[in-house]
Amino acid sequence: MEYWLPVIFAGLMALSMLVYVVLDGYDLGVGILLNGAGDREKDLMIASIGPFWDANETWLVLGVGLLLVAFPMAHGEILTSLYLPVATMLVGLILRGVAFDFRVKARDPHKPVWNQAFFAGSVLASFAQGYMLGYYITGFETTLAAHGFAFLIGICLLAGYALLGATWLIMKSEGELQRKAVTWARYALWLTALGIAAVSIMTPLVSSRVVEKWFSFPQFILLSQIPAVSAALVLISHFRLKKLAHNGVEGAWIPFAMAVALFVLAFAGLGYSLFPYLIIDRITIWDAAAATESLSFILWGVVISLPAILGYTVFAYRVFWGKTRELSYD
Repeated sequence: MEYWLPVIFAGLMALSMLVYVVLDGYDLGVGILLNGAGDREKDLMIASIGPFWDANETWLVLGVGLLLVAFPMAHGEILTSLYLPVATMLVGLILRGVAFDFRVKARDPHKPVWNQAFFAGSVLASFAQGYMLGYYITGFETTLAAHGFAFLIGICLLAGYALLGATWLIMKSEGELQRKAVTWARYALWLTALGIAAVSIMTPLVSSRVVEKWFSFPQFILLSQIPAVSAALVLISHFRLKKLAHNGVEGAWIPFAMAVALFVLAFAGLGYSLFPYLIIDRITIWDAAAATESLSFILWGVVISLPAILGYTVFAYRVFWGKTRELSYD
């Protein structure tokens, strides 16, 4: 059990971060796309994420909380290295939260200010998360190349979240907004693919261990299916979005499902590359793990809280499923 407890917590942490990226990713994406819509369309876009966006961030809290309590040594080193982008992300998330609540109460002359604040908060938070991912993959190298790569991934994650947000709007909206969302998704798709490719190329360049994990036989035969399926998803999504540009009714949920599948595959590939390290080639999950007794105790809390979070998440999406209508606080 002493061996498996860190593995269990690493899996739970990875699951929390994946669910966060998908769920909060689409509502951050809606915020990123806000400036491309008209006033009434902005209201519909906000309404499409209204019942979900706040709860989606619960998964970020859970993931970071698990990192803190289960792997305190790695938590300290990671957050120390990422201090500025983490602070930037928090500013963005706070700005989003304030803007979301104030925009519906503001008088008409002030409403554009809060729309811009929601947009700015979404961009800040998304770019900061992408920058953190890129810098993390380089092992926190302090070179100009490492920061340049982190900047590129920051831009690409912005596009990835925009892809999730656009495909969410395709599924949740109708008419002109849906047509705009198809156009946004078509542009965001290729920059997202560039980001996934960049991470896939950089990870083995950083670590010879990753090269061995991916390119040794016989696992290469099986693992090669991940990039192959990812490339197929990009191409199928491209043609599906092209078709939706002419017919926005049939199969409107398919682009969102494909975007989620693309993120899941990318996350799975990255997870396989990094495991069992929390900081690439430096700190393993066993090096950073808390005491076995502490992990055993914490696990009971996770066993109680995780089903509750999953339950209300599923319930909320079931209740508010369907096309979006006008946002109302009456």
